[in-house]
Amino acid sequence: MSMVNAFSREDFERLSETERALIARREKVLGPAYRLFYEKPLHLVLGEGVFLYDAAGERYLDAYNNVASVGHCHPRVVEAITRQTAVLNTHTRYLHEGIVDYAEALTATFPGDLSQAMFTCTGSEANDLAVRIARFVTGGTGIIATELAYHGLTSAVAEFSPSLGEAVTLGAHVRTVPAPDSYRHSPEEMMEKFGRDVSAAIADLKRHGIKPAMLITDTIFSSDGIFAGPKGFLKPAVDAIHAAGGLFVADEVQPGFGRTGEAMWGFERHGVSPDMVTIGKPMGNGYPMAGIVLRPDVVAEFGPRARYFNTFGGNPVAAAAGKAVLDTIRTEGLQQNALEVGQCLMDGLKGLSDRYPALGDIRGSGLFIGVEIVADPATKQPDAALTTRIVNGLRERRVLISASGPNANILKIRPPLVFSRENADMLVAALGDTLKTL
Repeated sequence: MSMVNAFSREDFERLSETERALIARREKVLGPAYRLFYEKPLHLVLGEGVFLYDAAGERYLDAYNNVASVGHCHPRVVEAITRQTAVLNTHTRYLHEGIVDYAEALTATFPGDLSQAMFTCTGSEANDLAVRIARFVTGGTGIIATELAYHGLTSAVAEFSPSLGEAVTLGAHVRTVPAPDSYRHSPEEMMEKFGRDVSAAIADLKRHGIKPAMLITDTIFSSDGIFAGPKGFLKPAVDAIHAAGGLFVADEVQPGFGRTGEAMWGFERHGVSPDMVTIGKPMGNGYPMAGIVLRPDVVAEFGPRARYFNTFGGNPVAAAAGKAVLDTIRTEGLQQNALEVGQCLMDGLKGLSDRYPALGDIRGSGLFIGVEIVADPATKQPDAALTTRIVNGLRERRVLISASGPNANILKIRPPLVFSRENADMLVAALGDTLKTL
């Protein structure tokens, strides 16, 4: 767990009586597994566009929540959900034009061979379904993921989501590989090493009598520390799993839907062909929906023999929300906005790094940016303590981000796609002010 989320007794005592009472009620009824962000937790009551408002009416710039990808409470999405809820909400066992319309619009955003969709409610469910399909198609059980990956919460998926912590035991059929690291390796080394590591994991599975079923990667390595480039570095690894008879699953739950700016889907930046793509989080702008987009041949035998059904997955209200999100991304030019504003934000952050060497590396694509905080730029030694102070310092200046990576030292900047240049300037100014005080 990142130190950003640490919440001590001293922090508790500094809160207002109302906040302490609400936290006490929360802990009593929700139990110990839940965590709160920041040393001083936020009590949010309203969202609008790129801003969130707390119970006291204070406004916060949201540079973290990618679920509301087209902005908190976007009127188009709210209206679509409200309108469909007032008419009908059932499931996919009845004919409904809205569901088919959405599936057609969604698959049209993918390369031509990824032309069929299966709907779930969460990204965890989508990745769970991907495991079932991969095992059926390949006859294997082996899964390869990165060392700090997060792919979901179901029992099957938690077994290859090491970022969940020590309480989760990785499956005996799972092998993890180090995430590619563009800060410490040259582009050529990065590509070669990741491919070599995946090949070694495949060999180890086979040595233990385990047939590989799939390689799964978040295509921007969100939990591992955000590694976007160089473009194309995934190809040797994908080639290796295909040569071994396994499938490649691109987890686009975080980098998808235009966030990387250069492409609608993160895997497109690498020139690779996934067998399945899992999607979720921003898909309904807050309405719970997720799914898989895949090649017809991958599901051709699984579908008739396993029969898939999800009571809420792909329901008419979800389809209305999803269609409104796709329409908004297109009509408001949000993929292009992510590209342009993301570059503006990167430039501003790089300008700060000239004055503050602790900003060791600034990387990303579009509106998905990681800033690696180091104690010593020469040795690139991670500084988790300073990262925690920066994140909480920004929170005090009413700007919200978080941190990720194996050493919890990478600022994770992932704002709604409607982020503007003015918003980017606000973030950079607040970070500069925070660093100045530290």
